[in-house]
Amino acid sequence: MHFDLADLRIFVHVAEAKSLTAGALRAHLSTAAVSARVKSLEAQLESRLFYRSSQGVELTPAGERLLQHAHLILRQVERVKSEFSGYASDAAGHLRIFANTTAVIEFMPEVLADFLAARPGITVDLQERMTSDIVRGVLDGTADMGILGIMVGVEVPSRLKTLPFSQDRLVLATPLDHPLTARQEITYEDALDYPHVTLHEGSTLFHYLERKALELGKPLPVRIQVFGFESACRMIEAGVGVGILPESCALRYRSHMRLSVRHLSDAWAYRERSILIRDDHILPGFGQELLDIITQYQSARPLPPEPRTPIES
Repeated sequence: MHFDLADLRIFVHVAEAKSLTAGALRAHLSTAAVSARVKSLEAQLESRLFYRSSQGVELTPAGERLLQHAHLILRQVERVKSEFSGYASDAAGHLRIFANTTAVIEFMPEVLADFLAARPGITVDLQERMTSDIVRGVLDGTADMGILGIMVGVEVPSRLKTLPFSQDRLVLATPLDHPLTARQEITYEDALDYPHVTLHEGSTLFHYLERKALELGKPLPVRIQVFGFESACRMIEAGVGVGILPESCALRYRSHMRLSVRHLSDAWAYRERSILIRDDHILPGFGQELLDIITQYQSARPLPPEPRTPIES
């Protein structure tokens, strides 16, 4: 059996694009050439890798297994390249990161701006994904690392390394004169009696809160959906609705907006921000550098400004 790295890259392009034509575009080859390379790979492995239809292609069970191996092999090749090229600022390489909404909006843009400015040869693909997709992506090698908030009761597969780097919790933000500000204790179920300002439907936070509402037998009463926490806080301040936000975010905007921020008593509202990796030895050198920067950035980051009044539990 013999196949080269080019075959694996072509296979990955087709698998991720779910189309021979789109995969060929990514590989900068003709569709006929890509089709021939895939058929040759199937012949060598004596396994069918794709189901083909007029809508595109879909991985077979054998294809799913090969995709896992292909991702790991190609990541390891990147590591070898990095080890032999050193850590020079012009070293070439690529990282793919799956992250939740808070990471994508709140701190990763700042982290990556400094990281990439100092390393012009490095490229990063940062994708906002659901928690289950983040875990699965790191497990099968689709992503080099994952960043997420691990909630109470959430289990991470033993094959993954979990590197906690900060803590946060979800809180309820309301206008100052809202009826809920008089409550001694607030649950998510209490908050569901009022219109909500939420993030867009593609965000991990929206889907998480929607699922928690359904578990309580209630719909999530969305009044408006926005892109970004600042927009959400402005809507809440104006009295459009209430919102569930990360505490660090809510306190930061509360310092200059008229907002009430209250802890939710639900156990699942507590989150431990963590980085997931399959095996830190597979990360190229610059990937390990970024991992270290994320953990140092969070530990060195100043706390949000003190709010006008202490946050209540």
